[in-house]
Amino acid sequence: MPQAIEGSTTANDVSPVKSAERTVKILETLAASPTRLTLSELQERMGYPRSSLHALVRTLRELKWVEADETGSAFGVGPHALLSGTAYLDRDPALRFAQETIEDLRGEIGYTIHYARRDDAHVLYLASRESRDSAGRVSRVGRRLPAHVTALGQALLAELTEAEVDALLPASLAGLQPNSITDHTALHAELEVVRKRGWAFEREQNTPGVACVAVAVGYRIPASDAVSCSMPADRATPDHVQEVADAMTRHVTALARTLRHEGIR
Repeated sequence: MPQAIEGSTTANDVSPVKSAERTVKILETLAASPTRLTLSELQERMGYPRSSLHALVRTLRELKWVEADETGSAFGVGPHALLSGTAYLDRDPALRFAQETIEDLRGEIGYTIHYARRDDAHVLYLASRESRDSAGRVSRVGRRLPAHVTALGQALLAELTEAEVDALLPASLAGLQPNSITDHTALHAELEVVRKRGWAFEREQNTPGVACVAVAVGYRIPASDAVSCSMPADRATPDHVQEVADAMTRHVTALARTLRHEGIR
């Protein structure tokens, strides 16, 4: 049997184990779906052989990472997926300070405040404080949205160069709403505006009736996290948006200063 040369890289070192990769992709696909999916729907979305897909889903059910509906034919993420997610939040050193900041901002501004982190071409919501008149709304914590259609994402994409943005985002930008930016040229123009004024603003690009202001948290270079304020679109007059942006910039700048002082990177 030939020996591997010392210091060389074998195929096993660089190639992900197929079953492990498929397991993660199954969980991500189920998590991204607003409804439970059947095996046929999973197979259609993922293209995996039905036999291996069935075996992986069965194993995930046994381990409680996946659960089925009452018929046993449609599947979604299970309770152990939640345990993993909350462990990530519990161990994040920046989040404790961020939660204090968004609580203070919600108290001062009165609107819903979000804290999120860029995850490649998306933003992942890590904390939220809902406005006092938002009864019945579901928290966005744990949700993942395309960066180019959110103020949070635009604030963070503005931290990158044009070449870095183009390399990060898909060639075709999906639109979630009629107002979504779906053109790279238009996105670059918007990001240049964000760089010059120091904050991002979007109106109904991902949620009808909602406008958002976002500021990047500058404790890392480039910034990985941002804070946003969501308000009714009909209240987002230029003067009011500027008032909100000023308050957010003040609080987020203080948060970044605290994180750097605490040695959090």
